[in-house]
Amino acid sequence: MPMPADANVHGDVFGGWIMAQLDIAGSIPAARRAGGRVATIAVNALTFKQPVFVGDLLSFYAEIVKVGRTSVTVAVEVYSERQGLEAQVVKVTEATLTYVATDAQRHSRPLPTA
Repeated sequence: MPMPADANVHGDVFGGWIMAQLDIAGSIPAARRAGGRVATIAVNALTFKQPVFVGDLLSFYAEIVKVGRTSVTVAVEVYSERQGLEAQVVKVTEATLTYVATDAQRHSRPLPTA
């Protein structure tokens, strides 16, 4: 749930704050598939479909869409439950991010076999 510090003076949440949360959400399935550390190497696509407001309850849904030799591409959809008298849920953002598996020295490494 974004707080006032995450928004401009009009109560609109900063896109950068949403991007940070997207990155966290996308990294979870990527790290699970990689069996360890991953690093974000690309934001392949990012679309803000609706504004996000202070007090909205956000839900992030991430799914692996492609697996390479060292990389994992994840699609993330973000839905917002507006805080009003009647709950309204709207899709606010969608993105595709690519992560690379890294070793202890932060060099790329092959993914484990599935």
